Amino acid sequence: MEKYSYVYMLASDPYGTLYTGVTSDLVKRVWEHRNAVVEGFTKRYDVHKLVWYEMHTDIMEAIKREKQIKKWRRNWKVNLVQAGNPTWRDLYLDFTAD
Repeated sequence: MEKYSYVYMLASDPYGTLYTGVTSDLVKRVWEHRNAVVEGFTKRYDVHKLVWYEMHTDIMEAIKREKQIKKWRRNWKVNLVQAGNPTWRDLYLDFTAD
């Protein structure tokens, strides 16, 4: 079974505060953000809606992509979310729906 890594973006609200991260377990990591398990930016600014993610088969490529996106201007990040999720729907619900 192939193991994936994920680059993801969370938002506080549509067009709100954005956070970019990388993980090997997307569902667990977003759950941690949503439940304020870890101190930091997402807890402080209530950034917990998964609005964008992409899968990578190589963790080093995922880390490289995360660093690239973190350097982007805000409007580029917004455009990336808009391209795949124009309503800024919380994609975490896709993973947790019965």
